[in-house]
Amino acid sequence: MKLLVATTNAGKLAELTDLLKDLNVEIITPANLGLKIEVDETGDTYNANAALKAETFACASGLITIADDTGLEVDALDGRPGLHSARYVDAPGATDAERRAKLLRELGAFPRPWTAHFHCSVAVAGPGLETQIFKGNAYGCIQTEERGQFGFGYDCLMVLDGAGRTLAEMKMDEKNLFSHRAKAVKAAIPYLKSLIGEH
Repeated sequence: MKLLVATTNAGKLAELTDLLKDLNVEIITPANLGLKIEVDETGDTYNANAALKAETFACASGLITIADDTGLEVDALDGRPGLHSARYVDAPGATDAERRAKLLRELGAFPRPWTAHFHCSVAVAGPGLETQIFKGNAYGCIQTEERGQFGFGYDCLMVLDGAGRTLAEMKMDEKNLFSHRAKAVKAAIPYLKSLIGEH
């Protein structure tokens, strides 16, 4: 069976491919199919955005599709950047570094510790299937210094509870033990196995 991983983010694609490697499926990317779709994330929840992406790509490809929506929620900022984590700097071509800099600027007004969590909602959609949602969280504290060379987004800023390190300090096999995305995908795997007849 072919499984479409609906992301153009290289970091996400690497993580998802690693998490799904033990499934008896052929991992397909939008690039493999020549699909150039920009999904407007108009949902007001992570679940809605993940479902929107998965359903759009499933409809376009005819394949069972997995997609995620992820955000960083900082308690001092009332949950921001949250749903808008990837669009936190409202400028075309804004970089992850610019988004991290804005986050730290805003947090400067608040006392530490800056508790936060990463949230991930994963959606699995396909022709004739009711879309299923799976979720995962990773908790920790935001630091002022960036730590680690792996990962992307805000990975280098949050030291995880129970690990004492950032996701950016972890290689893939370790990151996929702790991360929010790993928890959500692992929750989805029994359902994916049922779709391909594995138990």
